[in-house]
Amino acid sequence: MPTNPLSDPNWAPQVADTIERVVGEVRDRTTRPIIMTARGLVFGLLAVIVGLFAVVILIIGLFRALQALLEWPFDHATAVWLSYVLVGGLFCLGGVFCMVQRNPKEAL
Repeated sequence: MPTNPLSDPNWAPQVADTIERVVGEVRDRTTRPIIMTARGLVFGLLAVIVGLFAVVILIIGLFRALQALLEWPFDHATAVWLSYVLVGGLFCLGGVFCMVQRNPKEAL
């Protein structure tokens, strides 16, 4: 026999538990994917920025190390332009390699 819900002592906790469960399920299906996507975008963008910074610092270090190495047999001005030519040549070879690998069937 149905009773009055207001006279049932377990009615309030049951309703509160039901509301909490429903709200939790809705949150899990809507908010969590958005939060995970936002975190992925933020951390991915941060990784790209830090990676680009590291590549730039590495290239600068490569130039400076090569200039210091080339200053033993040459003067400073010659070591500078020679390091530019050598590193530029390495970048050109890397670019040619990437272009050939881009479409190997149509390569040269």
